[in-house]
Amino acid sequence: MTISGYRIGVALGSGAARGWAHIGVLRGLKRLGIEPTIVCGTSIGAYVGAAYAGNKLDALELWVRDLTKLRQTRLFDFQFGGSGIIAGRKFLQFFDKALPGSQIEELPRRFACVSTDLHSGQEVWLQAGSTADAVRASCALPSLVPAVRMDGRWLLDGALVNPIPVSVCRAMGAHFVIAVNLNSDVFGAANGNGSRQHEDGGEALTKATSNLPGADFLRRVASRQSDEPSILTVLTQSLTIIQDRISRSRLAGDPPDVAISPRLGDIGVFQFDRAEDCIAAGEAAVEQAAPALDALTRRLDPVGQMN
Repeated sequence: MTISGYRIGVALGSGAARGWAHIGVLRGLKRLGIEPTIVCGTSIGAYVGAAYAGNKLDALELWVRDLTKLRQTRLFDFQFGGSGIIAGRKFLQFFDKALPGSQIEELPRRFACVSTDLHSGQEVWLQAGSTADAVRASCALPSLVPAVRMDGRWLLDGALVNPIPVSVCRAMGAHFVIAVNLNSDVFGAANGNGSRQHEDGGEALTKATSNLPGADFLRRVASRQSDEPSILTVLTQSLTIIQDRISRSRLAGDPPDVAISPRLGDIGVFQFDRAEDCIAAGEAAVEQAAPALDALTRRLDPVGQMN
């Protein structure tokens, strides 16, 4: 399937470690002949989206597939006294190596990511300047990853205001928008205790960082008594609930032309070592959405004119 003469946008949603599924989605779309020219992302969607816009998806996939439980510990660089307990510098090193000094406006594909103004609560679209800084601002998970100061504003994770940036794609001139929702099944299929089967968010992080400086402090923050959830679990799950509710509202008001929803309910938010499972889920979701994608392309004739 091919689409010519029309700008296709892809809106890559937030979801922390589940975001590696975006790689599988983009791979699946390419196999169907669909390669978006407008890429918009929020949080981890901004991370993968920037790599794709910079033609570095292959390098990113190699890197994430190499993240074993041991190796992912290198992503967590603790700090104390700032606006987040994880500095996030190591997590962004991929861009320092793959796209050193890159500017958003110079990327091969048009790219934008979403962040949130800490003081005004306004949605901020980052469409120019340092690619790495923009991604860092879009991924600044409240209380965990520090806020980023840009143009006189302190910016936080864009998932607080626009978890799946369909509206940004349309504003950038996309004729058709494909949206990727990473959290569509996070609140289903609970076990007998009312919780999902994957690891508790705090437990996963403390296990991954048990030998690092600051681990004792984090262990206390993540500790829990009996069935009571830990502080980290409450924080991450609360943010997931916010993302889910905002996504439902915004997608209802501005629906994409095609929605792709990988099944990722068993992936914990800190399980960055499960890239293989996430990528496979993304590819499977594209296969499931193939009829809708086929219907989209059939609306166009071979020279890119609407039927």
